[in-house]
Amino acid sequence: MEKINIYEAKTNLSRLINVVVESGEPFVIARNGKALVKVVPFSEEKPKRALGFLSGTLTLPDNFDEMNGSEIEDLFSGKE
Repeated sequence: MEKINIYEAKTNLSRLINVVVESGEPFVIARNGKALVKVVPFSEEKPKRALGFLSGTLTLPDNFDEMNGSEIEDLFSGKE
């Protein structure tokens, strides 16, 4: 990971950002050789799926445990 002086970073910020975006390689901005900030490419966080969000909204037939595969398949396809 490249360490860049703060003055150079201020002078060349646009170019440095383009390099990070294109290569994905982060760099560190430093003052007097001491690391201050790590610049990394941004990536959107995918929303987490909520488990159980349909809880209580679906109903199963009373004989669901006794049904065979084709009968369950018919339920999913909308057949009676």
